Amino acid sequence: MTSPLSHLHRQINVITHVTVATALTAVLALSGCSTPQTRFYTLAVPSATAASRAESAQNIFIEVPPISMPERLARPQLVVRARNTQVDILEHDRWSSSFNYELRDAFASGLANRLGAIDATRSGRPAGSPGYRIAIDLREFDAAPGDKVQALFGWTITRSDDGRSASCQLGVTEPVNAGTGALVAGVQRAVSDAIDAIAADITRMAARRTDAGSAAIPCKGT
Repeated sequence: MTSPLSHLHRQINVITHVTVATALTAVLALSGCSTPQTRFYTLAVPSATAASRAESAQNIFIEVPPISMPERLARPQLVVRARNTQVDILEHDRWSSSFNYELRDAFASGLANRLGAIDATRSGRPAGSPGYRIAIDLREFDAAPGDKVQALFGWTITRSDDGRSASCQLGVTEPVNAGTGALVAGVQRAVSDAIDAIAADITRMAARRTDAGSAAIPCKGT
C-alpha cells in the first residue's frame, strides 16, 4: 500500500516539472519575440527591357572583374560611420551578398543597361568581337546615416582588340536623410553617378577611331 507521504512526494515532483517546463517555454517565447529581424538591401535596379537594348547600334561586350575595395568593407553587413573615429557594423542590416559582389553586379548590370551592352564577364564573348574590360576600384567610402555618402571610385577601361585604354577617378558625395533605407538609396545614387561616367568613357572609346595603338584616352571623371 502506498503511503500518503509517498503520494504527496509524487504530486510535488509533478508540479515542479510542470512549473519548470512552463517557465522554459515562456523564456523561449520571449527570446523569440525580442530577436531583431534582419533586413537585406540591394544596389540592383530593374533591368532594361529587351526592346530598349535592341536599340543599340551594335553589340557591345563588357567585362567587369571583382571590385577592389578596403578589406573592412568586403562583408555583407552595412558599415557606417558612427563618430569621427568610430564605425558600426550593422549585423541586422545587410546587403543581399558581400558588398564587393553586390557592387560588381550593380556596375555590370548598370553599364549593360546604359550602353545596351552584354555582360560577358562569366559567359565570354564571340571570337573576333571586341570587348571592354572595366577594372573598378572603390578607393574611399564613407556612409554616415542622416548626413552623407561619400565615395571615390577609380577605373581603367581597356579595349580588347587594339589595347586602347582610359583611366579615371570620380569623387561623389550624396546627402542622405536619417534611416538605413535612405542611406542605401544614397549609395545607389553614388554608384549610378559612377556608372554614368564609365558609360560615357566607353561610348567615346567606341566612337573614336585612331591609329595610335594603345594610346590612352582622357576620361570624363573628375
